[in-house]
Amino acid sequence: MRRMPVSLVLLRWGAALAALAPLGAQPAARADFDLLLRGGRVVDGTGAPAVAADVGVRDGRIVAVGALTGRTATTVVDVRGHVVAPGFIDPHTHGRDRLRDIPTADNLVRQGITTMVEGNDGSSPLPLGAFLDSVASWRPAPNVALFVGHGSVRREVLGTANRAATATELAAMEALVRQAMADGAVGLSSGLFYVPGNFAPPSELAALARVAAAAGGIYTSHMRNEDDSVLAAVSETIEVGRASGIPVLISHHKVGGSRNYGRSAQSLALMRAAREAGVRVAFDQYPYTASHTGISSIVPAWARAEDGLEARLRDPALRARIEGEMRAFVSMRFGDDPSRIQLARCGFDRTLAGRTLADLLAARGVPPSPASITALVLELVGRGGCSAIFHSFDEGDVERLLASPYGMIGSDGALTAFGESSPHPRAYGTYPRVLGRYVRERGVIALEEAVRRMTSAPADLLGFAERGRIAPGLMADLVVFDPATVADRATFTAPHQYPVGIPHVFVGGVAVVRDGAVTGTRPGVVLRGRGWTGIRDQGSGHGPGSRG
Repeated sequence: MRRMPVSLVLLRWGAALAALAPLGAQPAARADFDLLLRGGRVVDGTGAPAVAADVGVRDGRIVAVGALTGRTATTVVDVRGHVVAPGFIDPHTHGRDRLRDIPTADNLVRQGITTMVEGNDGSSPLPLGAFLDSVASWRPAPNVALFVGHGSVRREVLGTANRAATATELAAMEALVRQAMADGAVGLSSGLFYVPGNFAPPSELAALARVAAAAGGIYTSHMRNEDDSVLAAVSETIEVGRASGIPVLISHHKVGGSRNYGRSAQSLALMRAAREAGVRVAFDQYPYTASHTGISSIVPAWARAEDGLEARLRDPALRARIEGEMRAFVSMRFGDDPSRIQLARCGFDRTLAGRTLADLLAARGVPPSPASITALVLELVGRGGCSAIFHSFDEGDVERLLASPYGMIGSDGALTAFGESSPHPRAYGTYPRVLGRYVRERGVIALEEAVRRMTSAPADLLGFAERGRIAPGLMADLVVFDPATVADRATFTAPHQYPVGIPHVFVGGVAVVRDGAVTGTRPGVVLRGRGWTGIRDQGSGHGPGSRG
């Protein structure tokens, strides 16, 4: 018997099935939502009281908030007993050097961070536009935005020279800032505690801030001083804002050295007076009493100018001056206690991570003293340097600043590979620590106000018009947390611990954390500033050119 060709058999079967289908049958209707968060309490990011409501998402945007019983969704998540909030916007992160290697940004997204802002403390890539294009190609899990760094701009033009810029040099720096703003920077950052930013006069900062202001940017500053001269530094930062007409954000505001504890009350008074005079000034902070930076910061900035530290140390008179200033700083900031300086990472010896200077001195049988601490710091700097954690702040100032409506939350945290080195616990725990310790346990700040500081406050300042709130039409960057259990677990001695109580995190309606685990999806986009001159995505807001 001759066999019928397979193609003809399939054709006849298809015709038979079609004949059995009801006349006029249509494809199945699309569900109302792609994602439905059902049964939670919505804290919308504005500071308004929480309300019981469902949240419906379609095509990456919030499309409905309220009682959505009977509505259909492709994915339904039961969030009863949980808070649904806008995704947290972190205005101060340090992750660009790891973003290509760790695009899922596990330690950030598991805190509920859906947007990370880089280029802080005066350091950024140049040119900025090429780097932002690279970030878009890496497809990170969170959204990413960048400041242009004043220190990087100054280094490009003057190197690390300890002097004022000439008119020609200032014009060159202004051109670099102007280009960076056109490339999509959200503003200008400075690191006046560091080389070479430390060498810039306020007039230079104001001139560059005016360029950023003209493009709709803001000015954020790691101030020149955070201890004995902290109030003068706050005043200088405010004056840059007044002189340039730019909104100002003081980075990771804190007060160091026991003799300065309590001065946060005076710094807040300075901000209040400035705000009443029309200067838009705010600050961000992390909820810890220790900082994290390079150990070379103990060495006077002038001694590191033009990379000349080694030569200056060979000069007996200059060495005596350097060591004297270092001893004074160690006494003021740490009370001559080397256990308050903990190494986080030393590139020349990974085994030093987590050890304190007290540990190193004890291993050598050297008694701790201002002289021995100074000598050890210079040795470590000479071997290539280390990053370190510095315990020098007061819990009272932390709580006073958290209670101020001028503040917002920023981790100052690094993008970190789990188990690598000994980072500051803020890299894992900043946002859950605020919600757990300072909202639930200590009652320093109300839940709705804490969420506002994490969402709409930075969104409004940075110009992220489509983020920071829960409302129909806005991007579905969302975090779901349990207010009864949310907490940080990372500590200074065991920092590699993820928080608890944050089961779900969504970026553009896509889960980057689901049931407490990182999903591996990477829906984040580059958020460019108001001055960006590129072609904006007119569609969903999900393209590399998305601003909102």
